[in-house]
Amino acid sequence: MAHDMTHDSAHAAHDAHYHHGGIRHWLQTTNHKDIGIMYLIFGITMLLMGGAMILGVRAELFMPGLQLMQPEFFNQLITLHGLIMVFGFAMPVATGLANYMLPMVIGAPDMALPRLNNWGFWILPPAAVMLTLPFFLGLANIGPGAVDTGWTMYAPLSLQSGWGMDFAIFAIHMLGISSILGSINVIVTIVNMRAPGMTFMKMPLFAHGFLVTAILLISIMPVFAGGVTMVLMDRHFGTHFFNAAGGGDPVLWQHIFWFMGHPEVYVLLLPITGAIPHVLSAFSRKETYGYKAQVYSMWTIGALAFVVWAHHMFTSGMSVNAQMYFMYSTMLISLPLAVLFFCWIATVWRGALSFETPMLFALGFIILFGWGGLTGLVLADAAADPQYHNAYFMVAHFHYALYPTTVMGSMAAIYYWLPKWTGHMLDEKLGRIHFWIVMLGVNLTFIPQFLVGLSGMPRRIPDYPLMFAEWNKLSTIGAFILGLSHLLFIYIVLKCIREGKKSEDRSWEGATGLEWTVPSPAPYHTFEVQPKIN
Repeated sequence: MAHDMTHDSAHAAHDAHYHHGGIRHWLQTTNHKDIGIMYLIFGITMLLMGGAMILGVRAELFMPGLQLMQPEFFNQLITLHGLIMVFGFAMPVATGLANYMLPMVIGAPDMALPRLNNWGFWILPPAAVMLTLPFFLGLANIGPGAVDTGWTMYAPLSLQSGWGMDFAIFAIHMLGISSILGSINVIVTIVNMRAPGMTFMKMPLFAHGFLVTAILLISIMPVFAGGVTMVLMDRHFGTHFFNAAGGGDPVLWQHIFWFMGHPEVYVLLLPITGAIPHVLSAFSRKETYGYKAQVYSMWTIGALAFVVWAHHMFTSGMSVNAQMYFMYSTMLISLPLAVLFFCWIATVWRGALSFETPMLFALGFIILFGWGGLTGLVLADAAADPQYHNAYFMVAHFHYALYPTTVMGSMAAIYYWLPKWTGHMLDEKLGRIHFWIVMLGVNLTFIPQFLVGLSGMPRRIPDYPLMFAEWNKLSTIGAFILGLSHLLFIYIVLKCIREGKKSEDRSWEGATGLEWTVPSPAPYHTFEVQPKIN
């Protein structure tokens, strides 16, 4: 008996060490759940940092005239906001979801390359420090401050910017390495570690979304790394890749950037298109509609993502033939997206719906992202685009495309799987309040930006005529509401972990989300995660 007690206490000590082993445990862990949690915490931390920066921008734009900052500082804020949100928030949060859930939904014991997984994460914090350090040094009047070129880093601005640009180049290299390592891990895990009998067309949509994303990342990040290395060479080693005075071509940088930048949009979208059907199916008590159609659409989007990049460049002096090609290819990519929308709507159509927090965020994602997609068709028109390009209409469009996917889609997935992760249910009342605050904040922030953009207000400008004042005030109020909603999200998650009521085996009552019944890691014989194929 004493031996049993000793054995039990040893197990308890091991468990305590495993879960609360301090910094050494988190530095060395190869457990996919631990690494997934670290990615999520890092991503949400960067969301708060990038969000605070853009609230500074919105505070400046509350009234006409220069109130709070000089244009140079304004430029640093908008540049870091873009880089942090894309590379510091959206991609790490998606990678965190993949790390935590992917082995569980395909019946694998862990990710295929666990030590590579650990390394991929621990590259991120130094990269974040490198990206933001010049900003904080600039606040202390040490050096010129952060990169101030806009997140697109167009030449010749990027050739003339201060040494914050050099920090950004090396940070991008590190962030790119992290993305590539994570992508290799996802591909190897999905290809080699599926449960026996789980063919590619029996995998959950979650796995398909991340597989396409991983292939996109491995294809585009080396191109971007090469581009920023060429910028570095132009800045310090006397080359003239993008310097027109030396025979280079600044527009070449735009092609390199957008060859990465447009597939990047789908890197941010596809993980969420994989996760959302699970939520919709659970809360409509129906099988996912059009499984094969959704799989083929994801792969089609992945393929077409590589051939539409220059619709970001209609005002750069492209030939008419090139404009026609990129206009039609862009409109073509809206077709598989429309198929996804149809399948999502058909999944909930005439279902036994219940509107718990994850379902609200999933439906909010569909509605707002749909609006982003429709306004994208306007910008895809080569004849209309010069009117809207670099105006606030475009800012509103891409925030309607990216905020619902990266933030609301991630929140839908996190809220949905939170009871499985923590063993506790979230506060449903607070969750619903959070959703409605987010909906109010998003629309109050960005609908006015459509209107001032249509009236001709350019983006990235710290001052504006009096005629735009009322809409900008509304937009700033909406931005602060939206920013505060993220603090409520963090509070809801912490409250769920600490004092939420205990979750059941099937935590969402009556839900058909098949992931609920899968142990973690799932045994190799489980087929509860695979969709039914006729």
